[in-house]
Amino acid sequence: MLSLKIGNLRNNVAVIFNYFMPRKEGRKTMGKSFSESYKQAGVDVTAGYQSVELIKEAVKSTYNEGVVSDLGGFGGLYALNTEKIKEPILVSGTDGVGTKLKLAFLMNQHDTIGQDCVAMCVNDIVCCGAKPLFFLDYMALGKNVPEVVATIVKGVADGCKMAGCSLVGGETAEMPGFYQPGEYDLAGFSVGVVEKEKMIDSQTVEIGDQVIGIASSGVHSNGFSLIRKIFDINEENIDEYQEELGMTLGEALLTPTKIYVKPILKLLSKVQVKGISNITGGGFYENMPRMLREGVSLQIQKDSYPVLPIFKLIQKVGKIPERDMYNTFNMGIGMAVIVKKEETQKAIEILEQQGEKAYVIGEVIEGNKEININL
Repeated sequence: MLSLKIGNLRNNVAVIFNYFMPRKEGRKTMGKSFSESYKQAGVDVTAGYQSVELIKEAVKSTYNEGVVSDLGGFGGLYALNTEKIKEPILVSGTDGVGTKLKLAFLMNQHDTIGQDCVAMCVNDIVCCGAKPLFFLDYMALGKNVPEVVATIVKGVADGCKMAGCSLVGGETAEMPGFYQPGEYDLAGFSVGVVEKEKMIDSQTVEIGDQVIGIASSGVHSNGFSLIRKIFDINEENIDEYQEELGMTLGEALLTPTKIYVKPILKLLSKVQVKGISNITGGGFYENMPRMLREGVSLQIQKDSYPVLPIFKLIQKVGKIPERDMYNTFNMGIGMAVIVKKEETQKAIEILEQQGEKAYVIGEVIEGNKEININL
């Protein structure tokens, strides 16, 4: 067994407390862990302890057989089972939620942002064929409100369970004067593992292979700086009902990023997947070439799948050129895979059995890692 030691401290500026440190009841039992002077400066250590108490059950609910550390330690320990993997390759990924958080602040809705954070990391590492093992989060905020922190971290835990990985630690930094009260930043880090001979590296991609697109849940977590500019989002219009969407603008935009790990892993176990692309920032044009080898390109048929209403509304209100839309947003396709033509239908059936909507959206052609869309 191979143990990986990953630090899992939650920092409160200069005062450090462990993510999983049991709550200390009362100032007398906390000893030197309480500072009235520091509290007057805007850093409340006791709020950190309260946050940990509120999140510990959610965190423990993500544990799997690989977790060998318990609450209260300085590091999160994870044992990699090498009995089933001859040549394990560790795959890591890190990302943040970005300015989608601004909408969560306005709506005072923090329960799904954690899922976004997990998705942005695990959806990347599964593109290499890796199964996510564990996850850590980082939260920086202006004022630690334990109930809000707990809601965010519970969302992270929910995302970890969707991805089949364990939340082994994290860090919270209370930074008064740097972030405004009520605002925070959220990022994450994940590690997965794949058998060396099963890595997805695009070298087997051939002309004639088919591209299957898996539907997104919405905008996911990219392009929100442009979206906020287009709609000039504020406390009033974010709650306005949009007929085209069948919901408010805020509800549509805050829809959490879909986590594709389990459907992709199931697909990998049944068919030969030659390339996988997570359609995040940069849209089709930036992300799809990443699953291609030299000498091939992709021909994408834009009418091969339904574009979600939110993207039509964004384009209409912002008067955005169509190419810019496909170079910024996922346009309704959150993940794309390349398979042999003869395995296309089987792949779609497998994905549909996993509850996904999947479409043949293009094919591999001769070229130089370019994406051609019939705009």
